[in-house]
Amino acid sequence: QICEKFTICENSMEMLLHNNLNLPKVTEEDGDFLTFLSFQDKCLRKISSGLYTFQTYLKYVQETFISEDQNVGSLSYSTEHLARTIRQMMINPKEVIIPDAATKESLHTKLKSTKAWTEKITIHLILRDFTSFMEKTVRAVRYMQNTRSFSV
Repeated sequence: QICEKFTICENSMEMLLHNNLNLPKVTEEDGDFLTFLSFQDKCLRKISSGLYTFQTYLKYVQETFISEDQNVGSLSYSTEHLARTIRQMMINPKEVIIPDAATKESLHTKLKSTKAWTEKITIHLILRDFTSFMEKTVRAVRYMQNTRSFSV
């Protein structure tokens, strides 16, 4: 919807130049996907920590993309609920990294300081990376369910 409404596309040079958001991701550093998943607690920690981190980004999207406030609010609530649920599935839930108030405030301030003309790009990048993160989360949970490692 953002791409259509604000004519921001994946190939936008501006978007590529301003992608310094440091959003949570499952990366090559995490190793091969199946190997990564074989360490169930590590995978759940990565997912839950990432979801908690996305909370601040989603708050920014909600405040900035006002026409979608209700949808983003619902998404944010569901994301927090999923992060808590996944954290509870872990053997050692204390290993989940939950950003403290100061970290959240610092990130939120940094996001709010973006210039008006880059807001749309920032929102697009956050939602794009959140979508990618959730796709990998769904694959990971399905994999764990199919291997009967745990039940949701």
